[in-house]
Order: sequence, then C-alpha cells, then structure tokens
Amino acid sequence: MEQRDDDRAPLREAVIDVSAIEHNTRVLREATGTREFIAVVKADAYGHGAVPAARAALAGGATRLGVADIAEGLELRAAGIDAPIVAWLHHPLADFRPALAAGIELGISGADQLRAAADAGRGAGGAAVHLKLETGLGRNGTAPGEWDELFAEAARGEAAGELRIEGIFSHLSGANAEEDLAQLAELQRGVSLAARCGVEPTIVHIAATAAALDLPETRLDAVRIGIGLYGVSPFDDRTAADLGLRPAMTLRTRVAAVRRVAAEHGASYGYDYRAPRETTYALVPLGYADGVPRQASGAGPVAIGGRTYRVAGRVAMDQLIVDVGDDAVAVGDEAVLFGDPVDGAPEAEAWARAAGTIGYEIVTRIGRRVARTVVGEAERP
Repeated sequence: MEQRDDDRAPLREAVIDVSAIEHNTRVLREATGTREFIAVVKADAYGHGAVPAARAALAGGATRLGVADIAEGLELRAAGIDAPIVAWLHHPLADFRPALAAGIELGISGADQLRAAADAGRGAGGAAVHLKLETGLGRNGTAPGEWDELFAEAARGEAAGELRIEGIFSHLSGANAEEDLAQLAELQRGVSLAARCGVEPTIVHIAATAAALDLPETRLDAVRIGIGLYGVSPFDDRTAADLGLRPAMTLRTRVAAVRRVAAEHGASYGYDYRAPRETTYALVPLGYADGVPRQASGAGPVAIGGRTYRVAGRVAMDQLIVDVGDDAVAVGDEAVLFGDPVDGAPEAEAWARAAGTIGYEIVTRIGRRVARTVVGEAERP
C-alpha cells in the first residue's frame, strides 16, 4: 500500500482496492467452474461498500448478486446496477412489490411467504423466486415436513403466471465434510420432490466460499461467494495468499501522539499492560467505536514503519496504544492494522485470531466513522 502524502487524507481510513475484488472473483470463478456465480454483497459488501464491490465482482465474471434484504438490493438498483439480484431475508410483513418493480429475485422460506410473493407478482409478470429449503442449519428455509405444501403452491403460482421459480437453494453448516454432504443430499432430495410436483428451477445452489473450494460436489449450478471476494480466507489452515486471493481492505490511520515513559508505566484502562522497561508508547486513533475488537486487547497487530507491534493494554473506544520500544516512531507516521501482507501489513485474520473470532467479522464490523476510499481500476474482461 502506497504511503499517503496528502495532509487532507482521512484520519481513519479503510482503503478498498476494487481491482483485488475483481481479481478474487476471477480466481474463484475459474476454481469453481459453475454455470452461474453469485457474488454476495450483503452487509455493505462485508464492510467494503456494496456498490463498488458489486461492480468489481461483475467485472470479474459474477453473473448474479446476493444480498440479505430487499433494501440492500434497492441500493444497488439505485446506483444503476442491472444485474440479477437475489435477496433472501425478509421482514415478516414485507411488501414485495417494490422488490419486484426493481427486478429483485426473492429467496422464499415458506408457503405463506411464497403466497405473499405470488400476490405481489399477480399482474406484474410473476415474482422470480428462489425456494429455500431447511437442510439442517436450523435457520430460515422451509422444513422438510412442509416441502409438499411449498412445492404445490409453487406449481400453482407458476401455472397462474404469478411466480417464476428461478432457484432452489440451501445453506451449509460448515461443521465438517460429512455433515455438509448430508445437507447436500437433503437438498437434492428436495429438488427431486419439487420435480415430481412440476417445479423445475433454473439453478440449484448451496455452496458458499469454503464448500465451493473444498467440496466440489456442492458446486451444483451456482456458488454463492462472499468472504472470498474480499480476499479473506474462510479456512484456519490456509491463508488468502494460499488460495490465490488478495485482501481488498486496508485499515489504516496515523500515529496521533508518542510518549516516552519509564519502566512500569501503565498503558490504557486498568493497566493490564505496564512497560517492562523505559520505552515509547505510540497512540493509534482507532478503537472499538470503529470496529476494532476490544477482545484483541494486548494482542492485535499494528504495523508502523515497516515493523509490526502488538496492542499494549486495552483497546479503548477511540484509540489504542502500541509499545514501540526504542524505534523511531513519530506523530503522523502511518499505522496499519490490517491489509495485504505483500505490502507488509498484518492480515485481517491475524486480528481475528487475536480476538477469538473470524476474519468475516473483522472486516464487516468496521464502523462508519472510518472513511472508505476506493482505489484500483477494475481490469476489463
């Protein structure tokens, strides 16, 4: 990552490299080889910015976009993105008409929800839906005992021109390969039952990034790729670089203060850390209000001047301290919490390990006080 030389640059900044998102899409598209590729840009594209991330993923070969709720899909449409979008988590009393007017496909988790979609699709060319089946994860989706009703309603609605069955899908637990394959078998049983009821979807999909890479059987007609787009590994035993992926987000700021302290001087609340010798404390103006996990107190890595240090003491709301020893660190020096290791930055996964969580959470939780700066031109196909 290039050093900033603009004094007007934001104090707290998440730099989003859209060329990395496009690159990652191409790599994963080639690795999975499915007919369709759904780029998941929910939750503001895991904190990266839904609109630029969606555009980069489409440039990299994605054929559809996935979001959690309708509002996220409408944001993409308002930005002029016309690719197919599927949204799958809805308010219990959702009005599906705005979604259908915007050409958003609906993930449907039950017969009542399907009837509501059919009502909205009546006279509007039909609602395009993906029927979600519960195959063991225990979240949304239609339970196996209700599949007969769901498929009968789907067949009726399609015959009446109120529905178009675009997909049948589910979601894996990722517990282990055996259980994931059992879920796959359950989905395939549901697809067979749907066919006997006259319901033939355009695509069937179940795999997210981890299964798409490790369990070829789960790729089916399409994969739904989320975290891999952003260059964060879903695995404990392989890095993003091992997968050929490039981290798309760099979280950085500038050192706000330096202080020479004596041995035993405390650092931050509670004095969980005391200087083991005379040393220098550098103040980094990022804290848990910005999404830096407090659970990583005393452990999170911070790169300053080509060296990586650890957080000294507790992460506070707006700031944290690092003990830089006798190194020459000055006010205004760039401090990088995570980014691309090729540039000498810690990985987001290093913060995840320090906080006892996953890389997904680290990038997604970065707060709105942190300015997003989009860089990198997407390579043209």
